[in-house]
Amino acid sequence: MRILLAEDEPHLCDQIKKLLNAEGRVVDVVHNGLEALHLGATEPYDMIILDIGLPERDGVSVLREWRDSGVQTPVLILTARDGWSERVDGLDAGADDYMTKPFHMSELAARVRAILRRQSGQMNPVIEMGRVTLDTRNGRVTVDGVPVDLTAQEIAVLTYLVHNTGRLISRTELSEHIYEYDGDRDSNTIAVFINRLRKKLGSDLIKTVRGRGYMIDSA
Repeated sequence: MRILLAEDEPHLCDQIKKLLNAEGRVVDVVHNGLEALHLGATEPYDMIILDIGLPERDGVSVLREWRDSGVQTPVLILTARDGWSERVDGLDAGADDYMTKPFHMSELAARVRAILRRQSGQMNPVIEMGRVTLDTRNGRVTVDGVPVDLTAQEIAVLTYLVHNTGRLISRTELSEHIYEYDGDRDSNTIAVFINRLRKKLGSDLIKTVRGRGYMIDSA
């Protein structure tokens, strides 16, 4: 799942990015409101973490412009300590959740997981697909209860397909959600990751629709 992080504190950015990367998320980082406005409106993010106090363009005005232009990407806003009025403004502008600085990284990770689950209609953090189980809290995958070792890219592909169960996903869409903005988005490598997942998790989990893409059945 691909996330935009708009935050102007470098150390905090590094902490959040490291945390989310460890959970198999792809994170693009920007440090001002103008960059956030552009990427949030033009890139297919699964969610956005948005600091209210960004330079060049404040987070609330960025959020309002996104919503006015039809951007429906879930947004978690970050606000300064005791900034209750900022929280109200952010929620009224269209935010889905908020956190007040300083915060515990484990809580941020939990809120990100909850937002992504709601977005995909998955309420349980542990998702079962026949013999295969994915624990979205830690990226742990098992087959018949036995842990399976997956690479970060394999987890990213599996997670995106699982969060879009029942929907056909093209190679292009997958590549847009498992690589960073400035990454080498080679959609041809998607087939390699799919083949590896089938070998590790079973050949019947991920279906191929020839020439169109991949999907995990909802049944």
